[in-house]
Amino acid sequence: MNDNIILPKSVVLELTYKCNHKCLFCSCPWEAKEEGFYHYEKGRELSFAQWKKVLDKLNLMGVENISISGGECLMKDCLIPLLAYVREKNVFNIDSDIVLISNGLLMNEDYLKAFKKYNVHLSMSLPGLTTFKQHTGKDNAQGVLYWFKRAKEMGLSTTANITVTKINYDELYETIANALIAGADTLLLNRFLIGGRGITYRKELSLNKKQLTSLLDIAEEVLEKANRIGSVGTEYPLCLIDKKKKYKKLHIGSICSAAKDFFVVDPSGIIRTCNHSPKKIGHIFNEDIITDKDYWNRFAKRDYIPNTCVMCNEVNKCDCGCRETANIVYKDFYALDACLNERVI
Repeated sequence: MNDNIILPKSVVLELTYKCNHKCLFCSCPWEAKEEGFYHYEKGRELSFAQWKKVLDKLNLMGVENISISGGECLMKDCLIPLLAYVREKNVFNIDSDIVLISNGLLMNEDYLKAFKKYNVHLSMSLPGLTTFKQHTGKDNAQGVLYWFKRAKEMGLSTTANITVTKINYDELYETIANALIAGADTLLLNRFLIGGRGITYRKELSLNKKQLTSLLDIAEEVLEKANRIGSVGTEYPLCLIDKKKKYKKLHIGSICSAAKDFFVVDPSGIIRTCNHSPKKIGHIFNEDIITDKDYWNRFAKRDYIPNTCVMCNEVNKCDCGCRETANIVYKDFYALDACLNERVI
């Protein structure tokens, strides 16, 4: 790398564009179809041999931790060989879990055994109970809960990954509680972000300010009763967090981690700052993998604070919401996150 580009220690590998869910809230950029917004063209998916070269290169560049997602990564036929390659060749940090994100629809005992063997931390999506099918197109909430139970029995560490929308907000308490009762060790809570397929359903799914604040209280209450911990996976504007309350079990971040703590390699080798971003900024097989350094540095150096927030006394510890969402919705990095506006366009 040159021009003072510092590569984060963590990477998300999106193994495939394929998915067996049709989640309304999906933010994968290649699922964006609505006219007037961006178009993300899919490339040719990397083969097993190519992914091994990706891993080798990232290891030489100092990347230590990997997460695996998609699409739905269980639909990639080389998933297990790739996990074996990471562990058997001592690629990356041997003491670090491989985080694997799945919707759980194709989960089986053989996968769980392989995940145990290769030290995988399993994160499964549970976007509601009675609303699960409405969100995903598949009626599999009980299936996900079953696999949390089996994973716990097999000694696997797991996370319940819950995206909160206007549709499932009213059953958030029950959704979190059922995931933890089934055996999920931790909670990853994501507020709905406009992007990907979610652009089309933004009005149906977007939470209002009151819901965005109170969902934190709901999660904290369940976690406190269960004596578990959780985190919010999408940066929160500090002005939406009730400062009179102390969140002891739920960690809430307000600084974007893109290009600082992690970056993404898409199924064809394209580099992006984060899984939500539709901007292609390089390719893993280029000698210099980051070719759009201005875009990269916008995130790495936090050159994206809205003008309306620059005088706030907390601006040094808050990114004023998701900058990618602001750019997707308003075509302006310096606009407010859509969650701070009363009207969704």
